[in-house]
Amino acid sequence: MSQHTPSHASRSALIDCTKGLACAAIVWHHLAFYGPMSDVARQAVPGLIDWLYEYARMAVQVFLVLGGFLAAASLAPQGQARFTDPAQRIARRFVRLVVPYAVALVIAIVVQAAVQPWFDHASVSDVPDLDQLLAHALLLQSVLDEESLSAGVWYVAIDFQLFALTTLVLAGVSRAAVALRARGMSRYWPWALSGAQVLVATGVAASLLYFNRDANWDVWAVYFFGAYGLGMLAYWAVQSPRALGAWSWALLIAALVVAALALEWRPRIALAGVTALLLVVAMRSPAMQRWQGWAPLSRLGQISYSVFLVHFAVCVLVNAVESYFWPQSVAAAMAGMGIAFVLSIAAGHLLYERVERHVPTWQSALRWQAGLVGTGLLTTALMAGLR
Repeated sequence: MSQHTPSHASRSALIDCTKGLACAAIVWHHLAFYGPMSDVARQAVPGLIDWLYEYARMAVQVFLVLGGFLAAASLAPQGQARFTDPAQRIARRFVRLVVPYAVALVIAIVVQAAVQPWFDHASVSDVPDLDQLLAHALLLQSVLDEESLSAGVWYVAIDFQLFALTTLVLAGVSRAAVALRARGMSRYWPWALSGAQVLVATGVAASLLYFNRDANWDVWAVYFFGAYGLGMLAYWAVQSPRALGAWSWALLIAALVVAALALEWRPRIALAGVTALLLVVAMRSPAMQRWQGWAPLSRLGQISYSVFLVHFAVCVLVNAVESYFWPQSVAAAMAGMGIAFVLSIAAGHLLYERVERHVPTWQSALRWQAGLVGTGLLTTALMAGLR
């Protein structure tokens, strides 16, 4: 789901295919989580629905690791910041995230308002108020404890927080290094690793050993930095010119994960650790570097952010139609889930081609943020008039 400046890493067939698999898992998790189709389909395949409900959501950890991997590739491929203006990088990231996000939320608001009169289900949000809309426009809905307008939008806010935090840390270390060298104190700087890499590893440890064990932190980047930072460490392992250096990074990743799991077993952290280590092995393999992947899955990985954003509205609409016409049909429910998955990919492809792949501007971001707030308020007014 993460977007970063294109590079040899971001256009790796392995990464695209991995993102495609994780994206499919998230869509199917939400199809299992938000009924009523899944409730009816469960009569035929209870084990499958329960597995999707409980475990497919852990694909988020894969996206977190990949997000960190690509952030390191974009911001600090050699372990040191390769940018000079952190505010510009953060602002650019916000704009790239928020334009397709706002478009998808407009669609979600309209779809939920359209089905609400005849589809009474907990997955359909009530009409939004101004505070809720403004919080979503600024990616602050979780921090301000506002009800989400669409499934998974919390991740967009966390992704932005993680990117901003990483950018500020890298910039801070870079400026400190410049100051030290200017005073003739560069000999005190750690010689084996850059200061940024030391701080990232320390941040991973703090997240895995403390913050990630307390759900009260789950609206902040520090809760998720463990998985994100593992991805950054994995990238530096892949970039290491010597095998010994790569293995040292891999051992550090393994040690951090083992220590975290020994303190408290968390399957999501185990998955993040395995993902990071597999990335190191696979991305350093000449065979995997030559691998072209499977085109449909690779394409799904490329459009995964757009699919992730828009699939909830599609799933709500298909759920509403199927449950209205065939409320007790197991066959219709199972077919509806498959149709919703296919339509989610089609809608994501359209959103990617029309919106995401184009380089956005602040003007377009502000227009769509205003459109999000305006659409929400108009929908609220129309729904109030119908009651």
